Amino acid sequence: MSLSPGDGAVRVPIGPGGAAGGSRGRRAVGASPGQLVWLRLRGDRTALVSGATLMLFVLVALAAPLIELAYGIGPQDQFQGKLDGFGLPLGHAGGVSGEHFFGLEPGLGRDVFIRLVYGLRTSLLVAVTAAVLTAVIGVVLGTLAGYFGGWLDAVVTWITDLTLALPFLIVALALTPTLTLRLHGQRDAVPPAFGVGVLIVIFAVFGWTGTARLVRGQVVALREREFVAAARASGAGPGHMLFRQLLPNLWAPILVSFSLAVPQFITGEAALSFIGVGLTEETPSFGRMIYQSLGYLQTDPAFVFFPGVLVFALVFAVNLVGDALRDALDPKSPR
Repeated sequence: MSLSPGDGAVRVPIGPGGAAGGSRGRRAVGASPGQLVWLRLRGDRTALVSGATLMLFVLVALAAPLIELAYGIGPQDQFQGKLDGFGLPLGHAGGVSGEHFFGLEPGLGRDVFIRLVYGLRTSLLVAVTAAVLTAVIGVVLGTLAGYFGGWLDAVVTWITDLTLALPFLIVALALTPTLTLRLHGQRDAVPPAFGVGVLIVIFAVFGWTGTARLVRGQVVALREREFVAAARASGAGPGHMLFRQLLPNLWAPILVSFSLAVPQFITGEAALSFIGVGLTEETPSFGRMIYQSLGYLQTDPAFVFFPGVLVFALVFAVNLVGDALRDALDPKSPR
């Protein structure tokens, strides 16, 4: 059967003998763009494995209080009686046992496993929240700048260039203690939520520029297309043009940009926590745990092994999911 572009169906390559690529090809005939993306993801084993791994991490992070209840140990509980005179955990591999799955933290004697569970929750909370904020800011500014152009485009472009010119690490180092002193006294206890909020704000301030540039370029290319010109000629207002004509054609690059921003913010949170920026000591964090473990590389390598492997697996899984999503959303992809 011959399908024309106006039929609303999707062309499927015809294989030898007239078979439309097997059962998968037959399912793709007449499929919507969303269904085609799902078919591509289902056919990608790497996407399925990495997606299942990422889902496991998300479920563990969401169920952290339940895991603490079942485990019977909290992230701040200390077991000083299970440390030797030098502050090192008794037993093998940093005190790994049936009671403490990943051993104990040297010095304070806190349980490594439950702190990794809450560290995973902290990392995903910061990364996902910051990625959502950067996506919203970038999409709004990029869409407005690309569609209206003129002075608005010039202002957004200037702000984007200014933000990119600021040194991220220096500003983060200067901004965090400044905000802490402005909102909390020198002797006041800084709540853990404050440090998490500061990191999210820092990532949102510096992370929206890439999405804004990407969306602006896509809108500039789309605003001269025939369907946009036809809608404009029919008297459609700016709201209809932005939300009904342009944004539905921008979901693919927006989703790809979001999937790439999450692992960047995960590693950024770990790096800033490593140098003591943002999060307090009471907040479990991969970066802070790795920093504290540097002094025990010779005597207790398990303390650096577990958080290092977990943050690597998390970032690797998110990157693989992002790559698979990018390939699935690309209509020219051979997969």
